[in-house]
Amino acid sequence: MLIDHAVIQVQGGDGGNGCVSFRREKFVPRGGPDGGDGGDGGDVVLIADPGLSTLLDYQYQQRYRAERGQHGQGKKRTGASGADAELRVPPGTVVKDADTGRQLGELLKPGDRLVVARGGRGGRGNASFATATRRAPREAEPGTPGVERRIELELKLIADVGLVGQPNAGKSTLLAALSAARPKIAAYPFTTLEPNLGVVQLSEGRTMVLADIPGIIEGAHEGKGLGLQFLRHIERTRTLAYLIPVDTGDPQAEYELLRSELAEYSRQLAEKPHCVAISKADLLSGEEAPPRVAAPMAFASYVLSGVARTGLQEFAEGLWSVVRRERQVEDESGSSER
Repeated sequence: MLIDHAVIQVQGGDGGNGCVSFRREKFVPRGGPDGGDGGDGGDVVLIADPGLSTLLDYQYQQRYRAERGQHGQGKKRTGASGADAELRVPPGTVVKDADTGRQLGELLKPGDRLVVARGGRGGRGNASFATATRRAPREAEPGTPGVERRIELELKLIADVGLVGQPNAGKSTLLAALSAARPKIAAYPFTTLEPNLGVVQLSEGRTMVLADIPGIIEGAHEGKGLGLQFLRHIERTRTLAYLIPVDTGDPQAEYELLRSELAEYSRQLAEKPHCVAISKADLLSGEEAPPRVAAPMAFASYVLSGVARTGLQEFAEGLWSVVRRERQVEDESGSSER
């Protein structure tokens, strides 16, 4: 089961208290203050782990706290700093403050780290307060508390291509035909209850990742059907493929509905490069022409069948050309920022 949302409570470790101490040694009268500082509290850190694909662990445990810093000691010994609490999440996780909605960051690549709750600072011992005119201070600072907050974790799958269509448009069948993925396929609405990913292997070592998104119906952006729950998973895709089955009543209206639902959810999502794929071509009779869809903004239109495996190579190569171009643009923009 894909668990792609969780809210958890995190708290950095408290800082240790400073120490009030005076040096006491034989033959060393009035040795002076030697209280050490407290140690800093540990941070709560999120780490992107490629071995994870869901946020399931955070459904069972919702509170996490880093270790507190140790108190300072005599002989100017500083307390040990507290250990960080390292929480592992799948790449593609967006982190928000659950109370304000402010985005704290996102973890996209394996190994990315994000501190979500800083530990408290250790307090100073009395040795830090000694001056030329104040040689025997009897004060020390308490450690400061660690930051505590509620954070919202939201997983957005990282894929190159998003397959968009109404229920029974043939998305799962197409994904299975193009990749090694084995999504559930059946002739009833909402066979796909969670996004499926598949890796498409082309010649010369070229690969791209396809995401099969649960069917989008009218009103999906308002929460109808399953669309709203999973539309977030195509926000990171580089290109989209709108699947229009040949047996639909009005292909043009269906295409415009899909475009409208994505635009209502996210204007940026609707502006991504896209193509139109007339699916289930195996249902056409020998001389029957496939339906035509006017899509002036699309970079291409394809007629294909996942069952008969026709038109798949041309479709995959067309998607790859756009994916490769978008990757190059991202690499160039990343280089210029650095």
